[in-house]
Amino acid sequence: MYLAHITEDGREQSVKEHLENTAKKAADFAEPFHQEKHAYMAGLMHDIGKYSDEFQRRLHGGPKVDHSTAGAMEAYENKMIVEAFCIAGHHAGLPNFGGRADLEGTSLNARINRSKKVGLPCYRGWENEINLPSKNTEIPRDMLELSYRIRMVYSCLVDADFLDTEEFMTGILDRGRDLNVDLLQDRLNTFIAPWFPASNELNLLRCNILKHVMKEGRELDQGLYTLTVPTGGGKTVASLAFAIEHAKRNGLKRIIYVIPYTSIIEQTAGIFRKILGNESVLEHYSNVESGEDEESLFHLRATENWDMPVVVTTSVQFFESFFKNRASSSRKLHNVANSVIIFDEAQMLPVPYIKPCISLLTELVKHYYASVVLCTATQPSLTNIIREFYTDYISYELCPSEYYEDRLFRRISFSFDGTFSYEKLIERLNGNEQFLCIVNSRRAARELFNLMNGEGCFHLSTSMYPEHRKRVLLEIRERLSKGEPCKVVATSLIEAGVDVDFPCVYRQIAGIDSLLQAGGRCNREGKRNKDESIVHVFDLECGSPEMFSMQIGAAGYVIEKYEDISSKEAIKEYFDELFYLKGNDSLDQYQIIKQLSTIQLPFKDVSDEFNLIDSNTRTIYIEVEESSSLIEKVRFNIANKNDYRKLGLFGVNIYEYQYMSLKEHFAVEDLDDGKCILIDSSLYRFDVGLDLEYKEGEAIMI
Repeated sequence: MYLAHITEDGREQSVKEHLENTAKKAADFAEPFHQEKHAYMAGLMHDIGKYSDEFQRRLHGGPKVDHSTAGAMEAYENKMIVEAFCIAGHHAGLPNFGGRADLEGTSLNARINRSKKVGLPCYRGWENEINLPSKNTEIPRDMLELSYRIRMVYSCLVDADFLDTEEFMTGILDRGRDLNVDLLQDRLNTFIAPWFPASNELNLLRCNILKHVMKEGRELDQGLYTLTVPTGGGKTVASLAFAIEHAKRNGLKRIIYVIPYTSIIEQTAGIFRKILGNESVLEHYSNVESGEDEESLFHLRATENWDMPVVVTTSVQFFESFFKNRASSSRKLHNVANSVIIFDEAQMLPVPYIKPCISLLTELVKHYYASVVLCTATQPSLTNIIREFYTDYISYELCPSEYYEDRLFRRISFSFDGTFSYEKLIERLNGNEQFLCIVNSRRAARELFNLMNGEGCFHLSTSMYPEHRKRVLLEIRERLSKGEPCKVVATSLIEAGVDVDFPCVYRQIAGIDSLLQAGGRCNREGKRNKDESIVHVFDLECGSPEMFSMQIGAAGYVIEKYEDISSKEAIKEYFDELFYLKGNDSLDQYQIIKQLSTIQLPFKDVSDEFNLIDSNTRTIYIEVEESSSLIEKVRFNIANKNDYRKLGLFGVNIYEYQYMSLKEHFAVEDLDDGKCILIDSSLYRFDVGLDLEYKEGEAIMI
């Protein structure tokens, strides 16, 4: 008998059993989007290389042996290109197709050609045990569409392979939870019941938006929609309510909520857990904290393939899962099909990758039975881009204009105040007992904070590790609620979705979307007079980083033209102008669509180039009392995946030049994975976070 796996206690699983189990699971995963034939065949052939004497010796401690190329070559020879890609990459990641004559490298063609020339260990025993069904060679003519099909079938294969192996090796069967939409509907209705009848005009407006959006969910077919609700209009609960009603109407199996910032994901996930119950909600982002109890371990396993009713995740996690080529990140993709996908703060879709991102979303709607909702207070102008990939698209807004334009959402006034030095700005700010000042760089935030004095002064930026920021935000909210002095200088991380309410806000000039998001932190509950709740827009003499220049240029154009920069017309013109200034090529800066539209299908190259977070950064861990035991585990190489997740709460991202400066000053300890630990504790301040000014006065960060 040819074996696929042997457990430590000596139990054996045959290759035949593993292949048939994997094929069945993969086909089940692919059935909702009608690719079960491809998935079944890939599962049945993926490990036929294990029918070799060399692999059987490997199971007993022999040398490593390539067992993936055999199945890929059989599929390739039989013109099953989808299966060939999936099988070739089921461990190493989806490869480039490569040139027909390739011999060197890791492309699919190179592996096939080398195998033909050099030969593979004999694996013909598979023909005596495995009966292949009739092959399915039908594939799309459109290469971009084909690339997505390969990714989705690949997801089915790698998840099925992992689950069958895990089940045999560990006995773990408790995997995944189905969407009980009636239960979630009941819990949502119980949660919102006290809101009716509304207690005031603003709450009445919020309730009307909620009821309208729920009605849309009950009536609309699967598709791509926008939900444009002004800040403070209750869009988080409204979008969840739409998703539940829409999933019930269309038989969709999952709700996925995608958020741009890790700084607000915990807040949103907390709301969802409160409404729907902890057992229904999965948080998946880099810094999520997980315990050691069985329920926490269940949730940790569920992050691998998103087999949960409600998933709350980040834009980085969502999009990179689709465009990276790794098996581990691809397992979840098939569970995105037949889902309602809500993109909160949709204006934050990354401009250099907008076209690949929109291409993916339209593909999920057209061929994978998903519904997508772009949800924001400042809807980006994406209709023309969407129609490049979805010619039949008809835009549909879930929130009627009369609600968006209601006077009750006009709770603030804008004042354009000119340019200040740090010192002059501080003079202006000090005239307020409570204020929020948002600037465009960590350096500006630190410089301003250093000039502040008196009671209740706070700083917030990504120079602070997430757990530090969380504690500061709690103190800020407490002071605001008590009416105590609360003076905050922050970077833009506080803008989108962070629930704070200041009587006045100062915002350094930025994009119109950023100005309006900043306005959402002022007079949030409408308790103060509009004319007294002012968002002061200013600039600093030192200016802004170059990366903001086009947003600032487009904002200036709109500010000159429109009296009300919060109108839908002004917001549309802002995004039209921004995309014009950036140029069409900048919307797909790395030519992802062009690459995936060619016969080369360079999955590995695209994976290397698709990085929503600047890849020229690394994480530095801050050693404090709460993180010291985790850091010791890392030092002794005994940290597990959950330890690293917890440790992420104490990490700060720095640029490579900053890391090199720290190295020169012997201020960091390197780890094997490219991350590092700050060992000069004087460089981390518990008011501003990581402050790279060396203690003798020599600047590390300039």
